[in-house]
Order: sequence, then structure tokens, then C-alpha cells
Amino acid sequence: MAAALPAARATYEGVPRRQAARESAARTYARALPIVPVRARGLTIEGADGRRYLDCLSGAGTLALGHNHPVVLEAIRKVLDSGAPLSAVDVATPVKDAFLAELFRTLPPGLADRARVQFCGPADSEAVETALALVRAATGRSGLLAFTGAGRGRTIGAIEAASVHPRDAWATGLPYPQDYRCPFGIGGEHGAELAARWTESLLGAPGTAVPLPGGMIVEPVEYEGGVIPAPDSWLRRMRQITADRSLPLIADEIQTGVGRTGAFWAVEHSGVTPDVMVLSKAIGGSLPLSVVVYRDDLHTGEPGTPVDAYQGNQLAMAAGTATLAHVRQNALAGRAATLGARMLGQLQDLVTEFPCVGDVRGRGLMIGLELVDPERQPEGPCADAGAEAGAGASVMPGSGPLALPAAPGFATAVQQECLRRGLIVGLGGRHASVVQLLPPLTITDEQAAAVVDRLADAVRAVARCRGDGTAAAP
Repeated sequence: MAAALPAARATYEGVPRRQAARESAARTYARALPIVPVRARGLTIEGADGRRYLDCLSGAGTLALGHNHPVVLEAIRKVLDSGAPLSAVDVATPVKDAFLAELFRTLPPGLADRARVQFCGPADSEAVETALALVRAATGRSGLLAFTGAGRGRTIGAIEAASVHPRDAWATGLPYPQDYRCPFGIGGEHGAELAARWTESLLGAPGTAVPLPGGMIVEPVEYEGGVIPAPDSWLRRMRQITADRSLPLIADEIQTGVGRTGAFWAVEHSGVTPDVMVLSKAIGGSLPLSVVVYRDDLHTGEPGTPVDAYQGNQLAMAAGTATLAHVRQNALAGRAATLGARMLGQLQDLVTEFPCVGDVRGRGLMIGLELVDPERQPEGPCADAGAEAGAGASVMPGSGPLALPAAPGFATAVQQECLRRGLIVGLGGRHASVVQLLPPLTITDEQAAAVVDRLADAVRAVARCRGDGTAAAP
């Protein structure tokens, strides 16, 4: 045992050092989370240093069932032991057929009845690119309507679709409704209504608006943008706006799908049936897989589309089939809704306890805490009126409190305090000031309580060091 400790320490210290020396500066998680995982099961990760952590990153959403779930491992072993090909490009296989059958069982009824599926490369970026090419070919139009704060991957087209600039290249940015940082300084139903009117005006009379684009892409919850759930009524309005103009609506369910938000697909909360769904992450059961599901009348029927060598990954399809079936058969979406609401309610107490916690929000097991600087003046369109009314005051009936400036330094400190307490969390949103929780759907009640306790204790520790959260974050 004594000999094992120095070896473990050498692994713990040597691996990150070699990574920093050999890999590019594009590393993200490794900078904030200097751990070396060697074993994992469910919510728990064990590092090379022997420490155990509760993992609320879930592989950026790829681990719907947590690490190394037995049904996923069994599905992978079955394919490996069968002698089946591990990659078959786009050739039909029993493994692919089983995956498609399970996927169709879960799709929203209005789409499942007339859906086609296109397999893409392994990453979510390829799925976004494929969906954009699909609607442009089907409509004969270029351009795209997208929303500020979205996260869509790393290819050029995907980055353009996630643009926060109003008229960046061919993607037209639209305001995404939210309460705490409403682009109109209002929030609530009024803010969502203005966001919808903005979209309608943009597609208004000829000569006064943008040309009709090829489609609209929207996330039912903007996770990378700061865990911002779209109001159901607003999402229905987007569906009506696009349907009235024969404009394909693309639902980006890359991170919100497979039960994450409390419904199997997040669009189901609003009753919206999109024309296209972009799927990745959790559908591969922890392995790389992405697909586009689309309404059959968008199909151009033209053969010869270039095939990605990895779109026939049999292990990912087998793991995905097992994951989809387990979530469906065990009603894990409903459990995510119940447990997520409980965690959200407990964490919202931090808003009243600590001035540095500006907002707590989310849907299902997708939760975010926005850290702010309570010593600075509110910001936004109505900041001057709010300053006259007093800190934290609303400026319109039914609106929420004015948003305080983001505090990324404070959020980073909370993330580090969480790590010291054995809790792994992410950062995202405005200036990376939102602490993100994305636990697996298999998290137990006891584990959920531990996550809430450790996060609350981390906020408390950092607030205490900074004068109970009233001092400016670095």
C-alpha cells in the first residue's frame, strides 16, 4: 500500500503536466478541474490521487445514465463479443436497425409519424451543419434565424449559428427571452412578448426586413448560454411564426434531449412539434453519435451525400439504444422533473441568503446559478430607472429585479470550492458567471442532497471570504 501511494501521486502529478506540455491551449475543463480520473461509476469519479468526486458535468451531457452504467456496458460487450463490424459507414446493420426502432419510439408523435433520420459524423457540430444544409436544400433559401446565447459546436457553420451578433455573416441573431437578463429590461411574459414581436417584425413587409431565410434553429433550454429555459408560450409562438411562413423550425436537442429537462424531448413541455431535431451527446450512451431527425417532405431525394466514416459506429448505436430504452422504460424523464424541481427550490434559497447569487434557474436536471457583483450598479436597458427606484427594484409591473453585473471571478471561486468539497460543476453563460449542474438522470435522492449541500457550502465559503458576498468579485 505504501508503495502504491507514491505511484498514484506520480500519476496524479505527471499526467496533467504532460498534457499541458503536449496539447494545445484550447484545453478547457482541464484548466479548471486538475484531476486525473481513473475509475467512475454512476455519479462518482475517483481520481488518481484517491479522492472521490460527485460529477455534475456528466461528460457535458453525454452521460444520461452516468458513468459505466451496467445496461450500457452490457450492450457494448454484446456487440464486441458478437464479432459484428464496429464500423459500417452507412450500411444497414441489425445494431442500427435496433437503434432506429428505439429512437422512433421516443420521438414526439407529430414527428415520429413522418420522420426520416440522417446519421452524421460523431460530433454535435456535424449534426448542426447537416440540419442547416438540409433546410437550405429543401427551401432553396440561404440564411438562418438563430438566437443569442446558443452553443452549437466548433465547426464554422455551427459557430455562425451560435453568433451573438445581430447580423453576423449569414446567421441573423434574435433575442432569446429570459427573466434575469431580459434584453428589453422587462422579463416575464412582457419580455417574451417583445422578443416574439421582434422576430415577427424582422420577417415583416418586403424591403423592411431580412429576406426569408432557410430555417430557424432554437434550443428549448440554452445551456451554454447560462441554463435559460425558453418560455413554453414563446416557443409555441416561434412555431406559429415559422409555420405561417413555411419556414422549417429546427429544435436543437443536443443537450436537452433524452429526459434531461423532465420530458423525453424538451420541446414536449410546450407541445411544439419541430420540423427538424438535432440530436447528439446522450443518444450515444457516452460514445460519439449524432443524428438529424426531419419531416419527410423536407427530403430532397438526391442520393450521393458524402458519408462520414464514423457515422456507422456500431458501439455508439448499441450504447444509445440501451440508454434510450432505459430512460423510457424506467420513466427517468419524470424523475428528472421531480428531483430537479426539488433541487431548484432548495438552491433558490441562496438568492435571498447571499447577494452574490443573482438568479437560480433551470428545468429538470439542468440547473444554473448566476453569480453577480452586488456592489456595482444594475445593468441593462432599464438600469437608470432601477437605480432611482432602489437596488433590486423592478421598473415595470410584473417584471423581475434588475440584473447585477456578472461576476466570473466569483463563479470561478465557487467552482474551485466545490472541487475541494468533492463536487465537479461547470461554468457557462454570460462571461462564464453561471455555475452549471448537469447530473445524470440516475442520481439518487441522497446524492442530490449531497450535491445541493456541497454547492451551498461552497457559495457560503466564498461569500464569507469576500465579506458575505457583498464585496466585488475579482
